[in-house]
This record gives sequence, C-alpha cells and structure tokens, in this order.
Amino acid sequence: MISTDCIVVGGGPGGMILAHLLARAGVDVTVLEGHRDFDRDFRGDSLHPYTLELLAQLELAEPLLELPHFKANRFRAHTPAGTVVLADYGKIRSAFPFMTLMPQAQFLDFLARRSTELPSYTLRTGARVRDLLTDRDRVVGVSWRSGGVSVELTARVVVAADGRFSRLRGLVGGQVVDLHASNDLLWFRLPRLQSDPPEADVDLYFGPRNYVALLGGVTDWQIGYTLPKGGYPAARDAGVEPIRDFLRRHVSWLGDRVDLLTGFDQTTLLSVELKRMTVWHRPGLLFIGDAAHVISPVGGNGILMAIQDAVAAANHLVPALRRPGPVPNETLHAVQACREPAIRTVQAEQARVEQQAARARETDRALFPGRLLKVVTAIPGVRARNAHRNSYGPNPPRLDKTIAEPTPSQSN
Repeated sequence: MISTDCIVVGGGPGGMILAHLLARAGVDVTVLEGHRDFDRDFRGDSLHPYTLELLAQLELAEPLLELPHFKANRFRAHTPAGTVVLADYGKIRSAFPFMTLMPQAQFLDFLARRSTELPSYTLRTGARVRDLLTDRDRVVGVSWRSGGVSVELTARVVVAADGRFSRLRGLVGGQVVDLHASNDLLWFRLPRLQSDPPEADVDLYFGPRNYVALLGGVTDWQIGYTLPKGGYPAARDAGVEPIRDFLRRHVSWLGDRVDLLTGFDQTTLLSVELKRMTVWHRPGLLFIGDAAHVISPVGGNGILMAIQDAVAAANHLVPALRRPGPVPNETLHAVQACREPAIRTVQAEQARVEQQAARARETDRALFPGRLLKVVTAIPGVRARNAHRNSYGPNPPRLDKTIAEPTPSQSN
C-alpha cells in the first residue's frame, strides 16, 4: 500500500489538466490511467480559446501550438436554403481567436510529458481501478491489479475523471438525471486534399432526415453522421452506401473519395447521451467531466466542460490540500455548486437541439430553417456572440493566480 494527497482516476483532458494544476501548486498527485498509453483514436479533437488561454497562463500554449494542428475560424451550417455562418471566432477578443483541432491523443501526450517534469506528479498507466477503499463511510483510496498483484493507493481525496462509462460512478451507485438524447453519431475519417474548399472549418451539412458534422484536420476530415437513437443495427444492415450517397448529395466536394468508406469496420459508433449525476461527490470522492455529466457532441463542448470542471476543482482543492487532514465534504460540494449551473444550461440547450432533430426526422423536414438563420445571423454581433458562447460556455471559471504561478521548488 502506498499513499498520496490526491488520486485522479482517468487520463482524459479533465483529469490530466486537474492533475497538472495540482502538481503545479505543489500537491502530491497520482493519475491512474487504465490504458497503457494514449495512442488510440478519440472522438472530439477541439480545443477552445478558453483552453488555450488557460494553457497560456501555464506557459504551455506556445509549445502546444508547435505541434501539428488545424485552426478553425468559423462554424457554419449548410441548409437547403444556403450556407449560414453561425459563429465567427475571429471576432472574439482573445489571443487565440480560433478553434484548435488537434488529435486528442497528441494533446494528452503533451500534457503527460509536461506534467512529469513536476516533482509531485506521478502517472501510472495500465492501472485500471477495480475498487474503492473506504474507512467507515469515507473513500480513502483505490485498488487495481498490476502483474497479478493487487495494488492499493490511499489519498486524502479521490477524483473520478474516468469518463462517460465511469466505473467509480457505478461503484457508488451514483443516481443520474437522463435528458434522453434522440441521436447517435457514426464517426469516420476521409482524407483532406489541397483542392478542398479553403473556407471549410467546422461545418454541419443538413439533409431532410440526417446531417453530418465535419471537423477539419491537418491530413483528414473527421466526419460524424447522425443516426436515430438505437439505429445502428439497421444502419449496419443497410451498409455504407446510404452514407456515401448522403455525402455525394449534400457534401458534393467529398464525392471524389466517398468510395474510400468501404465498410462499417472503418466507423466508430458514439452513443450520444445527455445525463448528469444528481450529487457529484461522496465523502472523499469527487466526480468531474463525463463521469459527472455526459455532454452531447452538439457544439463540441465536452472537452471544454471537463477542463472547466478541472479548473474549478483545482481552485477549491488546492487550498484544502494545503491544510492537514482529509478534504472536507463542503469543499467537494462547492465544486458542484460552481459548475452545475453551467452544465444544466449547456445540457438544456443540447436537449432542445436533440428534440428538434427527432421532430425533423419524423416529419422529413429540415432540422434548421435556413432562411430564418440567415436573417438572425445577419444581425450585427450575433456571430461574435455565438462564437464567444461556444468558446467559453456560460460562467467560465478562472484559474486562481496562485495556482498558475510555479511553486518555489519549480522555479529553481
């Protein structure tokens, strides 16, 4: 049995950012990641201006942007009535007026390399947590198996950042509110060519019953094709030709390569969910990110919400961990109180879009009225406000300056 101040279970964006912030503040923190490395295909590769501004505070934005990435300047919707610019990131006041599209594995590898330079940071990969350690009604650590041997790690607080299928949430029987998503997404990739439209960044293409989302990358396009909830078996039986036909008709400039999609083995199903825990904490245990609240891909806010959870958690945990003894339950409740209103707002907006998509599918109507969108987005400032909303979310937390500043041991 070994001990630390804080255990972070899960090496996703929220968990990795939180652990980096804690270690930067001199807190002894251990990240437990179930996989052996980050070398796998994630869905959702967008880093918002908020995230880049946070990394700039930590002097990490500049080296991160030296890695291959794609800068998206606009968010557009292509409807039967024409193309509408929903958000123009160039109009926001930021040192980073763009959306950064970068493979999530690359981002996580970068965070891991930078964090291991901090003396109080430990990353253990291949550590798939099996159980929680408790003392009376308080969580005091976790256990996992390594090489056939049971390993136990105790801590003053455990943070569950283990994603939408959180094992820790299941272990404590966490109650959730289900907002009932009506869509699933089938993700795949197609090559990016020099002849592709230069203005294509983050785009939605709407048909009468479906739509596709395109995320630009350095070498390819990440494409999400909507399915009705639970519609994967029927889509798989129909094969990829309906998807290729949709792209030929609605994203015609991809028509020269749609035949590269030959089977469902090239796709990944993202089962869209809109859920949140009613209580994000137990004595000694805090949930953040998808473990606490699953965000729909609408707006690409999942990584942003997880990172903002990490900032709020660091702001509250660092002062508590600088004092002796267990982290009070009031501190954990304060994190939920800080973040839950924003999550409720984002999920409510996403639920409305889900309901619109379901009605459009039932009636064979376009999901969004293109003519009305054109009128609304032509109003001065609307595109800038939309971009700001998408870039920062509601009530974004700001990192405590004492956390951003290196501890004396790191400055020497």
